[in-house]
Amino acid sequence: MKAPGAGLAAVLRWFLRHLQIVPLLLLVGGVVLDLSTPPHFSAEAFYTAAPMTAAALLSLRATVLAGIGACVADFAVLTHFGFAAGSGGRSELAAVATVSAFAVVVNRLMHYRDVRLQSAREIALAVQRAVLPHPPPAIGSLTIAVRYQSAVREAQIGGDLYGVQDTPYGVRCLVGDVRGKGMEAVAAVDVALGVFREAAEEEPALAGIAERLERGLVREAERRAGLERSEGFVTGVLAEIAHAGDELRLVNRGHPAPLILQRNGEVHSAEPSEPALPLCLAGLRPAEAVTTDTVRFPAGATLLLYTDGLTEAKNHAGVFYDPVAGLAGRVFSGPDELLDALLADVGHHTGGRITDDMALLAITRGGGA
Repeated sequence: MKAPGAGLAAVLRWFLRHLQIVPLLLLVGGVVLDLSTPPHFSAEAFYTAAPMTAAALLSLRATVLAGIGACVADFAVLTHFGFAAGSGGRSELAAVATVSAFAVVVNRLMHYRDVRLQSAREIALAVQRAVLPHPPPAIGSLTIAVRYQSAVREAQIGGDLYGVQDTPYGVRCLVGDVRGKGMEAVAAVDVALGVFREAAEEEPALAGIAERLERGLVREAERRAGLERSEGFVTGVLAEIAHAGDELRLVNRGHPAPLILQRNGEVHSAEPSEPALPLCLAGLRPAEAVTTDTVRFPAGATLLLYTDGLTEAKNHAGVFYDPVAGLAGRVFSGPDELLDALLADVGHHTGGRITDDMALLAITRGGGA
C-alpha cells in the first residue's frame, strides 16, 4: 500500500520533469476556460502567464512563440464572443501583447544573468584547480582519491584544503579546515598549501612542517583586521606514509582523527596521543611541543582524512553522521569507491542538505595477499 501523499509526490516529480509544457498548458487552459464560462468572464491571466512562464523556463524562440500563441488565442476567443472590435477587447489584447513583449525582455535578461553566472563558475573552478589541484591517482603502491563538496551550490572552493606530495621522506599529506568563509579563507588555504608544498620537501620530520605552517599562517593572520586577526585558526592533520615498511606518522592539530580501514572491514580511529591546539593559536600555549604519532598502515589498508563537514552532517533529527559506524564491515575495491559510497551515505543521512564544506582524501596501500 502506498504511503499517504505518494501519489501527489509522483505527480509533482512528473511536473518538474516536464516544466517546458507549462506555457502550452496555460494557453490551452485559458481557451478552455474562456469557452466554458459566460462571455463576461475572461481568462486573460492565463494568456499573460504563458509567455512569462516561457521566459523563465524556455529559450528565446519558445518565449516568442508563447507570446504569439497568447495573442492569437486571446484574439480568437474575443472574436468568437464578438468582443474583438470593442474597447474592452482591444484593451485586453493590448495587455496580452505588452506582457508578451516584456516576457522577451525578461528572457534576455535571464539569459545574460546565466551567462555571467556560468562565467563566474568557470573562474571559480579555475581558482580551485590552481589552489587545490588534484593529486596524482597513484604514487608507487599508493592509490589516491579526493573529493571536495561545497555547501554552496555555486561555489567551487571554500575553507577546506588538501594536499599530497611525494618527497624523499615519504608521501606526505595535509588535510585542513580554515575557520571562516569567503576570500579570506581562500587566502589562508593558499598560504597553508604553499607552505606545505615547500616544507614537505625540506623538513625531515612532520613536526618541522607543522612549525612552518604555524609561522606562515600567523603571518597571514597579521594582515587581517578585527576578529579574523585574533580568532582565525586552521585545524589540520599532517600524514607521512613511509616508502618502505608499514608505518604511518601523524601530526594532528585540533582536527577530526583520521580513519584507517582494514581490508577485513575493520575501521580504527587514529586518535592523537596528545591533544593539540589548531594552527595559528600557538600564542596561547607557546611551550607546546609538536607530538608525532606512529601507527601501522599495512598493505591493503586505506587511510581516510576528512574535514568536519563529514562528522557534523546532521539528519532531520539532529543526529550527526558517524563515519566509523557507517563504514564498519564494508570492503571497498579502492579509494574512489570508498569516497563515492561515503558521499552517498552522507547525502542519504542528511536528505541532501549540506551545511558545511567537505574535503575527503583516501589513500589505499597496495600489495599483500
